[in-house]
This record gives sequence, C-alpha cells and structure tokens, in this order.
Amino acid sequence: MSSIDTTVILLRPRPYAKSSGTLLLLPLLPHRKPLKSLPSEIWTEIFGFAFKSCATGYESARFIYRWAWSSITICKAFSEIVLPLLYSSVQISQDYTLVRFYNRLHIADQKWDSIRRIPYSSPGRWVQKLDLSELVFEGQPQALSLDSHLTQLFPLVPFLTSLSVNPSFVLSRRALYSLAQREGSVNLRSISGLSYLPPPTPIPDEDPFVQLLRNSPNLETFVVVGQGLDPTELEFNFPGLSYEMPSISEFRPLRLTKLRTLTILSLHSSPLVLALLHSPLPGLKKLTVTPYDDIPYPASLISEFIKIHGAGLSSLLLFTPKSWPTRLHPSPSGILVHCPNLNHLSLESPLPSLTLTERHQLRILSIPRPKADFWRELETLFHRLPGLAILRIRDIRWLRKGVSTMAQGAGVQGEMLEWKRRLERRRILLVDADWRDQA
Repeated sequence: MSSIDTTVILLRPRPYAKSSGTLLLLPLLPHRKPLKSLPSEIWTEIFGFAFKSCATGYESARFIYRWAWSSITICKAFSEIVLPLLYSSVQISQDYTLVRFYNRLHIADQKWDSIRRIPYSSPGRWVQKLDLSELVFEGQPQALSLDSHLTQLFPLVPFLTSLSVNPSFVLSRRALYSLAQREGSVNLRSISGLSYLPPPTPIPDEDPFVQLLRNSPNLETFVVVGQGLDPTELEFNFPGLSYEMPSISEFRPLRLTKLRTLTILSLHSSPLVLALLHSPLPGLKKLTVTPYDDIPYPASLISEFIKIHGAGLSSLLLFTPKSWPTRLHPSPSGILVHCPNLNHLSLESPLPSLTLTERHQLRILSIPRPKADFWRELETLFHRLPGLAILRIRDIRWLRKGVSTMAQGAGVQGEMLEWKRRLERRRILLVDADWRDQA
C-alpha cells in the first residue's frame, strides 16, 4: 500500500498478480481540520487567571511559585508569555532574594541593546508591583544594604506602579530621590509603608517626600508612618509653644488629582503635611490619621488638615499605632461638622464628645471598646444620625461558641451584650473586630 499524495490513497496489487491495476481507496471519515493556535494575548489572560485562582487555595504561595516557574519549561512560547507575568508582581521577604533580584535586573540592563527598539531591558520593564512589606528588620547593616540596593534598583523598573515597604526601614534621601527622579515616576499608583524622618529644613520643596509626590501626579494611594511625638517636646513646648510657620509664599501646590486614599500615622507636623495641607486634593475619599487635637495649630496640622480636606471624605479613620509606651491624644469634637459626607468614622481613645447640629448621613461608626460615658454621648446623637446602621467595636472580639453564659455576660463581653440589646431596638447592628466593611 502506498500513497501518491495526502488526500488520495491508491491500492496496488502484488507484482505477480494475473491482472494489474490500481484501486482507489476512499476514506470513510472526513479529515480532521488542524486546530487553530490561540493568540498570545489569550494565553496571557489564561495564565494570569490561573495564577490568581491558585493563589486563593491551600498553601497557595508555594504551589503557585513552583507551578508557575515549571510552566516555563513546557515550550518557548509559554516561557515568553509566563515570564512577564511572574515578574509583574514581585514579593520579597528575604535579604538574599532582594540581592539576587537586583543582580538579575542589573545584568539584564548591561546586556540591553537599544537597536532592537525595545524601550527598556527585561525583566526590569516587566516589574509593576514590588512588595517588601514582609522583609523583617534585623539591624542597621541590613537596613544600609537594603537602602543601597533599592537606590540602584529603582531606575531599573520604569513601569513600577505599586511599592510597599516595611516601615521599620527608613529610606535615605538618595533612595527617595532615586525613586522620584527616575524615568517612569508618573506610572506610580500606590506607595505604602514609607517611614518618615523630618528633614533638616522646614521648607516643603526641600523635603524628598514632597519631591516624590510632585513627580508622581497619578498617585492614588499614599501611606507614610512618622516617628511619633517626642515626650520631651511635648513636656517643654506645649501649651506655650511659639511655633513659626515656614513661609510657603513660593510653594507651588502639588497636583494629586487622583489621590483617593491617604494615611498619615504618628506625624503631627512636617513639611510633607504642610505641603498636603496647602494642595488641593479633590479626589481624596479615605483618610487615616493619628489625632493630635491637644496640640494647637500650627504646632500640629492634623486637626486643620481634617477641616480643610474633610468636605469630600467618605471614610475617616483615627488611629494611633501601638508602641511602648502608647501615648494617646484626643480627637477633634467637630469631625462630623467638618466632614458632612462621611460614610464611615472610626474613633480613637479617648473618645471625643461629638458635636452635631444638623442631620448626618453616617452609616458606620467604629470605636475601640464600649464605654458607659460614650453611650450617653451616642444617645444624644441618634436622632441626628438616621442612617446609622452598624456600630463596630474595633478592638474586641466575641467569645467563641461553647463558652459559658456566665463568662459571656462578664466584663467587656457583658457590656457588648448590653449594647447589642439597646442597639437592636434602634435597628443598629453591633459587630466586633472580625467584621470587615464590604462597601
């Protein structure tokens, strides 16, 4: 049996047959059409969806890491698709991993050839998210090494959109300038975990953080953590502090029209806060700050910041990071007046005496723990808060099921049960620390 071409099959008789001839063999089934190959864009979506789906399963981090890197060895086409996805989101929790990551990007940048008309070297141009929040602080030598590597790393990732750092590490001015003045700083969308040290001069334009915000006009989320208030400064300077506000006549306001989420912790006053105070923030919706209402303006800018930028806020969280010893400062009492569009308000101890003259649309109120004196304050406000639906106890959790009723009715748990009964009459739900707002 032989064939002339791929579509016609001929049967020839044996050589010693009496009569020669050729018989045509017709196929019983039609030929299967070859499968069309999927475009690379569809494969990119498939792998991206698979990586995100696997990340929600059991032992997701290890599994996705091994499976994703093993998929590179399937074929060259998959390698070209998967590698950009793997480098797009980088999470580093070990020092040696950061060093290896930097060396990989540095070597690739040295071998980069602009004749190929590729804008930047790979894999540096693939990196969009860099997460260093799980990197544990182990001492000054490690912090210096981290700062040096990040200073040289930032220019190699021009399309970086999200940066997260452990606040235990304090980035130097050279690292901040490297992040702010590199090509592609306009691509930044989220910066979180930066630790703030006040600069030697109070002029906003000489602050590297202000320069970073000035060069990042598309920023949407910004989280900065200060060093707190020095107890000696509080003892000797307040309340009779003669604080002179630095001149801002030549200051050019920041253009942060897309900034929606801002967090300023343990930072009562600084050139950074002063620059944000005198800059329009039309898109700001969620603000998290540490209250310092007992420190007068201009020594503290937080209460003034809430007054100026509170009109457009939908969420305001007052929070003091836990430290030893923890120093809690009072909150302004006119929060609801200065923030008429608030949907969620989270208060910090000591709880303020809220003043409200008109109806407010507040829906969620969070407090650290239930207190009898604050309940009396709430009773006077209920008629002006018709939309209040949820009261959250931020620092307390309900006891597990199976605990005796005597234990559930004692102490703070008993106070929460009493609040729950009172609030149910007003159709207000009492939730604990495990509840998360899904709105």
